[in-house]
Amino acid sequence: MKKLTLLGGISPDVFLRDYWHKKPLLVRQAIPDFAPLLAPAALFDLASRDDVESRIVSRSGKRWDMQRGPFAAMPAATDGQSDRTLLVQGVNLHDASADALLRQFRFIPDARLDDLMISHATDGGGVGPHVDSYDVFLLQAHGQRRWRIGAQRDLSLVDGLPLKVLRNFTPDEEYVLAPGDMLYLPPQYAHEGVAIGECMTYSIGFRAPAYQELGEAFLQFMSDTIDLPGRYADPDLKPTTHPAQIDAAMLENVGEQLRKIRFTDDDIAIFLGEYLSEPKATVMFDPPARPLTAARFTLSAAKRGVILSLKTQMLYRGRHVFINGESFGVEKADRAVLAALADRRSLEPAALAGLSDDVAEALHLWYCDGWLMLS
Repeated sequence: MKKLTLLGGISPDVFLRDYWHKKPLLVRQAIPDFAPLLAPAALFDLASRDDVESRIVSRSGKRWDMQRGPFAAMPAATDGQSDRTLLVQGVNLHDASADALLRQFRFIPDARLDDLMISHATDGGGVGPHVDSYDVFLLQAHGQRRWRIGAQRDLSLVDGLPLKVLRNFTPDEEYVLAPGDMLYLPPQYAHEGVAIGECMTYSIGFRAPAYQELGEAFLQFMSDTIDLPGRYADPDLKPTTHPAQIDAAMLENVGEQLRKIRFTDDDIAIFLGEYLSEPKATVMFDPPARPLTAARFTLSAAKRGVILSLKTQMLYRGRHVFINGESFGVEKADRAVLAALADRRSLEPAALAGLSDDVAEALHLWYCDGWLMLS
């Protein structure tokens, strides 16, 4: 596989084998001459929106404070809080250049790729020593940030703080990152980043849902498909001298019925596809103000092609296609086209020739909902 400057001249195969989930990787000039994709004013504007998740973390001595957006205005730089950090999640959902940067990491499956977060910090700003439950690439975009990292086992936290700060941080290594430099950290690897002057850092994060969360969501998903006909009955019931006791016959009867509940690999695939493509609560799509009719849309798409919205998540597995939390089965020919759309996130006009009526109807519906657009 091709070696990537992004990974310091190693291939994705080598990175996944030797570093992913295992140990840090520092890459100097992962993106040479990298410049911020958004000016601070544009980032502040995003933080003022109610469809964008944002936070401000500040510290005064040993006192930490965290506020959640949206923010009507940024705190003035002269307010005495020099160590202040603005964190804006999901910038890739709102800016095409941020999305393009995130997509450079698609040697990791989309089902694991989460979002691009931008942090803007004044001198001394940071969020304290902590660990993340997921892998992260930390790309320096502007200014410098000092990172201290360590593979410690003591992950106890300082009590009473609004964010998770390690009580006993013992770093092993220290790096100063300049624009274009990047640091990869595996999950549960302790780290602390502190701004040297004003700086901006881009964090490419990955999804790592807790199994408990997946289990609860799966049971909810399966509740819509369970089919247990009949109703409890006990025609052979005998008198009891312990009326408050649940008898063994009832336990056996109900247990026998519940053990009939089964799930298949197909059930798990459909659940995962819908779960992993479900938009976050803050995501709002932008439908066209005056949508084209189905016939005009099909003609225009045949000339211009289509492209997925930055906010759309599209996945597939076998004959199943998933988009923004919905799923459906497709035939082989249609699957090839929709898989190409999911992988490339766009389709050229030639790829749209000969679509079935069902897929043409689906594309028009997605266009009307703002899930995709004409190129």
